[in-house]
Amino acid sequence: MKRDRKAKIVATLGPASSTAEKIEELFRAGVDVFRLNFSHGNMDDHIKRYKIIREIESKVNHPVSVLQDLQGPKIRIGVLKTGEIDLVVGDTVQFVLNEEGTDKDSIPLPHESIFEGIVPGDRLFLDDGRRRVEVIRVVADMIEARVVHGGKLTDRKGVNLPDTFLPLSPLTKKDHADLALGLELGVDWVALSFIQKPADLLEARGIIGDRAAVLAKIEKPKALEKIDGIIDLCDAIMIARGDLGVETPPEEVPGRQKELIRACRMAGKPVIVATQMLESMMHAAMPTRAEASDIATAIYDGTDAVMLSGESAAGDFPLESVSVMSRVIERTESHKHYRSIIKALEPVVEPTVHHTVSAAAAEIAEKTNAAAIIAFTSSGATASRIARMRPEVPILALTPNKDAVHRLVLTWGAYAIHTTAIESYGDMAKQARHYAVTQGFAHKGDRIVVVAGVPFGVAGSTNNVRVLDI
Repeated sequence: MKRDRKAKIVATLGPASSTAEKIEELFRAGVDVFRLNFSHGNMDDHIKRYKIIREIESKVNHPVSVLQDLQGPKIRIGVLKTGEIDLVVGDTVQFVLNEEGTDKDSIPLPHESIFEGIVPGDRLFLDDGRRRVEVIRVVADMIEARVVHGGKLTDRKGVNLPDTFLPLSPLTKKDHADLALGLELGVDWVALSFIQKPADLLEARGIIGDRAAVLAKIEKPKALEKIDGIIDLCDAIMIARGDLGVETPPEEVPGRQKELIRACRMAGKPVIVATQMLESMMHAAMPTRAEASDIATAIYDGTDAVMLSGESAAGDFPLESVSVMSRVIERTESHKHYRSIIKALEPVVEPTVHHTVSAAAAEIAEKTNAAAIIAFTSSGATASRIARMRPEVPILALTPNKDAVHRLVLTWGAYAIHTTAIESYGDMAKQARHYAVTQGFAHKGDRIVVVAGVPFGVAGSTNNVRVLDI
């Protein structure tokens, strides 16, 4: 089941991809990580899909990772008195702290935190940015605003506030219940929505502990202001271009994407590029040329993974979407200019033993035409540090830690296997050769580069590189 590519594919499950047959087809077509989107569906749906994934994993004897995506504090207007209101450019409109409008011209906004944080000059984007207003005046339970982009507004539409810091917990009551279920099931990753600052990660960290890895979704401009601290405190990030593209001018999103991918590569943490990558394939069997270019751009930028949302969850062509995405990744990574672009973005090697050894392994593998790098790792960090250098050869991570196996599925170029702990140099060489051959990474006459830490089995002790012949 070794993939012919380094970047990974994340696919969202939903009504179009819920049966055991369909999920296995998606896996065999190229999905590495399955996303359970807790903004939709009920608990029974997610339990069923999770169990199917684990059954497939056992059947094919190949690690599959599961990402639980929590809904977070989604902000919506309430119920309008007349069901809809026509916003006219230049007119003023009132938002009231209520579940229902007080009269036919008011817009209910049942979120007290907005009234606490918003100030004149701030903008409110309604219905995915289609309607926009600017705040003129704020009193206790009322916000007066001028319409900038008008049109009809109906009940329960989403609200984005690009200029306002909201004193909201990233975990709602629903999220707490969903998180408890996810941890009970054994999800590998938990994605937190609408992160604004590093401290937003602490509450979830306190609940999750080491039972799952934490992924921060970057979808608010406020998060970009504190991005270094957010990356420090999470295990991975997702560039959620949907909400980010609503609250950030579209012309800024490509540059932000490159900045975020680079920052995560520097930190040695996985990054996912998400949203509308193959949007047209919701209803078409082939992508647009622009969509293929969008995927390729993310790959040239060095992303660890690209993600399908509605395309695989509710579209007409979920299997075709995965196949197209996989082919675009493979073709991009084999392009004659790919290596030179990736090398140009290579991070500076940090002056520590484990970073230096990992970087040296990648260079030795390249200079000696090695077939693979074999990384013995307790936590997965050694493989992640090697992946940071984006070596030309695959990374085979051998670990006695089952959690590390599943989490490394998201890491660029890494293929993880659950093994017994090594206790000697002889054991290390024996296991390295065995798995390199049996997993199809090397053959007789090939050379492999082996990275480990001495004493063996101690996390953070990476200090040893060996070159072995098969």
